[in-house]
Order: sequence, then structure tokens, then C-alpha cells
Amino acid sequence: LMEPKHLPDMPAYSVLMSVYAGEKPEYLRESLESMYSQTYPAADFVLVCDGKLTEKLDETVKEYEDKYPDTFHTVRLEKKRGVGECANIGIDACKSEYIVKMDSDDIALPQRCEKQLSLMRDKPQLDMCGAYIEEFDTDTGEEIAVKKTPVENEQIHRYARRRNPFNNQTLVFKKSFALKIGGYDTVKRCEDYDFVVRMLQNGAVGENIPEVLVRYRVSKHNYERRRNWANTRSFISVRWRIFRSGYSNFADFIIPCAMQLGIFILPKSLTGKIYKKFLR
Repeated sequence: LMEPKHLPDMPAYSVLMSVYAGEKPEYLRESLESMYSQTYPAADFVLVCDGKLTEKLDETVKEYEDKYPDTFHTVRLEKKRGVGECANIGIDACKSEYIVKMDSDDIALPQRCEKQLSLMRDKPQLDMCGAYIEEFDTDTGEEIAVKKTPVENEQIHRYARRRNPFNNQTLVFKKSFALKIGGYDTVKRCEDYDFVVRMLQNGAVGENIPEVLVRYRVSKHNYERRRNWANTRSFISVRWRIFRSGYSNFADFIIPCAMQLGIFILPKSLTGKIYKKFLR
């Protein structure tokens, strides 16, 4: 592990992650290790177990409970509740005002939290912070692409009318503001986009760091999930809600929905190519 730096006046933060039985233990371990190797360590780490885990996953979780008893806290749910409910349960369990989201199969770069919390310290008006991600092939480890997001708050607001202006794997937000808007909604898909827009609608100020701070694991299953009907229907539903709220106009609603429907209808062989060229 890297030796943590002494960083004066840095705000404490909590890491929030959820895991379910479909995850691979080796991916979870890599993700956990990347967060426990940060140059600026977390005050506490909340892992929400979304329903019963496999034996191997449970062994990994128990290993970290034993290894970091003072900071690693597990919330075990009897039944699978979904991403939104797990996020809300985790937010309640986090001890710090600043919450760092992390996915259970991605890899944070060592200075991720130092850079993001430094920005939040230097700009206390910020309520959310994100960064770029590097998508990499889960089989080979090779870089596929860098997913960039708008940097300044005004750009973020414009971008959010059609797409999520934050890479969810990099999101940091203030717990108090999240609680003020009622946390995450229990939509089946696109809950992260819905959450970010409601934060912005209620006056949250955001910024993205224009550099890669998280590596995002990509496999053929990512493209398959994007083109299934459940994902497509939820995509349209969330964007309809945003349009009805007055945040976006009809063109902002119809154009991304048409593109998503195209992904659903077109052959699998074209799905990945279209995503890489147009939707990233």
C-alpha cells in the first residue's frame, strides 16, 4: 500500500460502494484495494451488500472487515433491493459530509481522492465533483477510450439536459445536499443520471476534473445491457421525467431517446461501434 500523505485541512470523506451476487470476487478485491491505496485515505468505508452474496464474495468482504475493522463497515441486506435503495441506505450509514462513490468492479487511481477532496476543500461552494474515466478491456487490460465530461458548472448544466454530465464511477457529493433532495430515486435504470439532475435542479454546483481518475471495466456484456428493453425503457422514462420537470426541452428528450432506440433495434455487431463513435 502507498504511504498516505499528511494533507492539512483536508475534509474527511466516506467511500460508498454496493456489491451483489453477480460480481466477481477478484474484481471486488481490485476495487477495494484501489480505494485502500489512496494517497489520502478515507475516514470510513461503507459497503452495502445487495442481498445474499456468493461464498467467494463473502470471503472477500470478511477479509476486509478483519483487515480494516476501524474503517470498513458492511451493511448486509437480506433481499436484493437495487442500486437506488442501496445508495440511500449507504448514504445514511456514511459518517462524513463528503461521500465518494465507487463501483465494485472499477479501479481508482492512487491520487483520485486526494485530487477530488483538494478541489472540494479549495472550492467549498461545490456540492459535486467528478472526473474523466478510462474504459479498459476487462480481458486484456488495454485502454479502449477516455470518457470525458464537461468541466465547469455552466457546461455541466447544459450537458445534463441530454446526458449524465458526471461519470458515476468518479462522483463525490455532499451528504447534506443529497439528503435535502431525498437521495436516489428507486428507478430501475439511469438512477445516477436522475440523481445528478435533481441535485442540479435544486441548486447544486458541480465541477469535473479534466483528467482520468478511475479505470472503468468494459466487456461485451456492457453493450448487451445497453441494448436490452429494460434499460431502454428506463432510459426513456427518466428522460421523460426530466423533460416534464422543465429542466430540458423536447429536442433534449427526443434526440437521445431516438439514439437509444436505435441501439436497441440495430444488430449487436453495430451496437458497440455506435456507442463508441456517437454516445461517448
